[in-house]
Amino acid sequence: MENAIRDWRGRAYLPGPVPADRTRMFRLALAAMAAISPLQYGFAALLAREGAGLTLLAVWITAQAAGALPALHLVRRGRLGVRPALAAGAALTAAGLATAGLAGAAWPLALAGYALLGGLGAGLVYGVCCEVVASWYPERAAARVGLITGAFGYGAVPLLVWAGLAPGATPAAFVTAAVVAAVVVGAAARGLRAAPALWWPESLDPRTHALDAARLRVTPDAARQFLLPQALRTRALPALALILTCAGAVSVFDVIVVAASGAWAAVALLVALNGAGRSLAMRCSERFGRRRTLAAVLGSLALGQLLLAAEMTAGADMTAGAGHGALLWLGVVAAGLGGGAFYPLLASLVREFFGVERHGEIHAVVYSAKALAGVGAVALAAAAPAAPASALLAAAALAALPALAAPRLRLPGLPATIPA
Repeated sequence: MENAIRDWRGRAYLPGPVPADRTRMFRLALAAMAAISPLQYGFAALLAREGAGLTLLAVWITAQAAGALPALHLVRRGRLGVRPALAAGAALTAAGLATAGLAGAAWPLALAGYALLGGLGAGLVYGVCCEVVASWYPERAAARVGLITGAFGYGAVPLLVWAGLAPGATPAAFVTAAVVAAVVVGAAARGLRAAPALWWPESLDPRTHALDAARLRVTPDAARQFLLPQALRTRALPALALILTCAGAVSVFDVIVVAASGAWAAVALLVALNGAGRSLAMRCSERFGRRRTLAAVLGSLALGQLLLAAEMTAGADMTAGAGHGALLWLGVVAAGLGGGAFYPLLASLVREFFGVERHGEIHAVVYSAKALAGVGAVALAAAAPAAPASALLAAAALAALPALAAPRLRLPGLPATIPA
């Protein structure tokens, strides 16, 4: 564009005024993400026990992960507006939550309503909200997106507390969550809109921001702006997808196995930390770097599995609802802090590795690996009733391996002779 400002890497910017409702749009996106949280963490804790429930959860995760990529592609190309995308997401997520509460033993209805429609709706809401917030906060996109994805974690806490205090009210809790999702996501559909292409707040000089040595030392910019086909040919993209697969499987598995203990306060704490840990991790990553923080987060997740496995060997059978010791609570804290924070960190690494121009599309490809994570979580959960300690040790290995690999991630596009 003729009026665009370019920085030293050639990235283009179109500075403009900050809209008066930018903060309100952020809050609407935050609320929408919280409203759809019961679809994943609420169902995993309350209804995904074994057999059909685990299968439904796996299908839901697959549909949710797969729904984000086409939604982002259509929105970025201007073929689907933010308002119709979120309106469809409101209807689909409400239908999924209502079906989860009312379907009961009607497995085909639950498969169609909760797993498929609810999963696709959640993918729409998740992908569009992240894209809109990132477009309006380009100067600190990673931190802001981390905040709204945190809401996707802790948004299920009220439902879990309600169902934990009154187990017989679980269907009513899901129906109430459906009404809340319809209203909140519908309100987001009315208020959210994407920023103009290349928009940048005029109060901050983009060239000065691009040359900030302190920022570049900790969170360097991409060597160039990658297209999706170019990113697919690098080693970094499959590595990020593999990390998400392993960590995502362990994260969902933890909710299922802790819920099986019957300690609903521990479940609520786990889910709350899953969300709050995302914001904390993003703050740490801006001080210590994304890769170091990612390694620490995955290490915390692995430690949580070891502590929960130690609870097994100490004699407290979590799957039978027996007594719970301090190891359970320590494991919940460690697993909670690590169980969701890797999502915004990986999204930030995609931006850091491949640039911002195609960030949404490339991140959607990485995020689609969550479908494999759902299968892994279900496999671990299916093995847990017979051998919970062994399943937790396997989960610890799944988290520990990417924790060791995370510091070795390198910026693609740089000559191999340049030290990291």
